[in-house]
Amino acid sequence: MLALGAETYPGGDPEVFNMAVMGMRLAQRVNGVSLLHGQVSREMFAGLWPGFDTREVPIGSVTNGVHTPTWVAPEIAALSGGDWDRAAGAAAGELWAVRHALRARLVAQTRSRLRASWRQRGASGAELTWIDGVLDEDVLTIGFARRVPSYKRLTLMLTDPAALAGLLNDPARPVQIVVAGKAHPADEGGKGLIQQMVQFSDDPGVRRRIVFLPDYDMAMAHALVQGCDVWLNNPLRPLEACGTSGMKAALNGGLNVSVRDGWWDEWYDGGNGWEIPSADGVADPARRDALEATALYELLGKSVAPLFYDRDADGVPQGWVERIRHTFRSLGPKVQAERMVREYVTALYLPAAAASRKLAGADGFGPARELAAWKQHVLRAWPQVRVEHVEAEAAGQAPGSVLTVRVLAALGELTSDDIAVEVAYGRPDDADQIISPAYATLTPDPAGMAGGVVRYSGQVPLDQPGPFGYTVRVLPDHPLLDSRAELGLVTYPQAPAGMTNGDLRLSGAYQCRMNRLRPSSWSAVREPACGR
Repeated sequence: MLALGAETYPGGDPEVFNMAVMGMRLAQRVNGVSLLHGQVSREMFAGLWPGFDTREVPIGSVTNGVHTPTWVAPEIAALSGGDWDRAAGAAAGELWAVRHALRARLVAQTRSRLRASWRQRGASGAELTWIDGVLDEDVLTIGFARRVPSYKRLTLMLTDPAALAGLLNDPARPVQIVVAGKAHPADEGGKGLIQQMVQFSDDPGVRRRIVFLPDYDMAMAHALVQGCDVWLNNPLRPLEACGTSGMKAALNGGLNVSVRDGWWDEWYDGGNGWEIPSADGVADPARRDALEATALYELLGKSVAPLFYDRDADGVPQGWVERIRHTFRSLGPKVQAERMVREYVTALYLPAAAASRKLAGADGFGPARELAAWKQHVLRAWPQVRVEHVEAEAAGQAPGSVLTVRVLAALGELTSDDIAVEVAYGRPDDADQIISPAYATLTPDPAGMAGGVVRYSGQVPLDQPGPFGYTVRVLPDHPLLDSRAELGLVTYPQAPAGMTNGDLRLSGAYQCRMNRLRPSSWSAVREPACGR
């Protein structure tokens, strides 16, 4: 059991028991919860499939969704009737009136909760008359509600207190913020972040424009995602797996202002909110926070607030309403749990059910026992597998011709039925790494087998001008495997001394037998070689 979760791969700690690693070793299908999360997960856990390009790591993604009836305000539901195009087509004045009503409801609930919070802190009624003037139902309202782990950066907005205070108290275009959060009882760092937020929001100079509400719960979440004009999200990219609060706000006509992380990286299109620029390449955390906080202040002050306060003769911000319309059309159908469940069913559950039926067979799981025995046999015999020789010949000297590849593969105790020999090919970069490789399976020659060595051959199209590169590899092959990478076994041509198979991944720093064809001479194939 412990071995199933051991990090026995490059960069891991074999003494650590990792639940995610155990899950991946036991599962045939693995997914992240957004497109970016799937990409990051493939990079994080690539060591479980050594020798494979990161894009081949068998981790997919299904982006999370939210339960619409739970989170959509009755006023928005009445506008849409379940049809987001219908909601988007409502008159601008009607849309704006609904948004104003939801904002007013949030202001009233926030004052009530703030008063209760101060009473719990020991304040008397006579000390709390100022709460009646907290927030304004006509002011641009930003919501920020989170658990408080450090990567979500609750206090990023406090990086420059003077700049934030300037936004809150702007005489022409003020901003108000409702913050709700909760830290895990054992998270001392999270508690410290909450203390910073409370201290700032208690300042008499800003406390009518920024409110912190402790003990974030479902009822508060309803009011926030329905009443806020803007949903703020500023995690440390790419540590947000998905995030769903911004989805709930979008279904209520809220606009997202967020770092391109989680679901927002996937579905932000420039018209359904705003992107907070991320300083990904900055190693110093404090400097990165400062840069991104400055970008946030400028975005709110120069883009978001001006659009909100730009009103027509009827007092309607037409540009803002157009963004609400676009949010309904572009995000309404996507962020729902119905779409998420449909994708799980079609992409994961139905294929898993089909695979289960095949493994069960008609005779009491005979195919499952056969596959398990085959896997054990292949795992034992794989160290004997090697690529003995590779040669290639280009036919013709113009794009549209083909490259014929011939390979001698030593299979040891295995047969050609147990393995597949492939050519990975495509355009190489300056470091001889293939960019977006394509794959072609070579055919065994029944007459070319001797002493466990099998001859394979096949053709690769030379259909694009420019540099061309290829390499070959041997992989286990069985009709009941979900992917060629499932066993994490692959063999490339023998590396020079000092290099290992792990160095031969297409995405690695080294590439063995990377042959390049130049457009000026398609038939001039460089001799196979390994190098940096």
